[in-house]
Amino acid sequence: MSRAAVIALVLVACAVAGACSSDPRSGYAFATTHDPHVRTIAVPIFENRTFSTGMEARLTEAVVKEIQRTTPWRIVRSGEAATTLRGAITGSDLESVTRQRATGLVQEQGVRITVEFEWIDNRTGQPLVSRRNFSALATFVPHRGVQERLEVGQNEAIRELSRDIVAELRANW
Repeated sequence: MSRAAVIALVLVACAVAGACSSDPRSGYAFATTHDPHVRTIAVPIFENRTFSTGMEARLTEAVVKEIQRTTPWRIVRSGEAATTLRGAITGSDLESVTRQRATGLVQEQGVRITVEFEWIDNRTGQPLVSRRNFSALATFVPHRGVQERLEVGQNEAIRELSRDIVAELRANW
């Protein structure tokens, strides 16, 4: 191999090695971004402070499934867990997205679900993560041709919210 090729190869190897870190807070890393001290988590049913019934059970189920799918943690009962994720649905609002020009009727509507949640370390009682006014917006089409039900928008907002909540449970960067 020529000397220039060897130098170029060494420079590339140094650049790649320099970009990686063992700690995700210091740069790119192959290490997990989830707290290694947490192995178990309890997720009681979210409180529902809105008039939209049943959303609390659907959101809790979606969060549990997302934790099981994307994290190394096990879901256990409250008395056995190292941490607890508690939350409340604080808002469920409809927003007009598009209207028909001729009649002014709503063609596409948005469902915004707002929550607050707190992830607590049961050993110390200290919150690991706490968020207020955390929301997700999803759309559905109630217009005559499609006639999607409100639940279509709610289910999509719940899916998005569960992904975002679990993403917030990563170690602090």
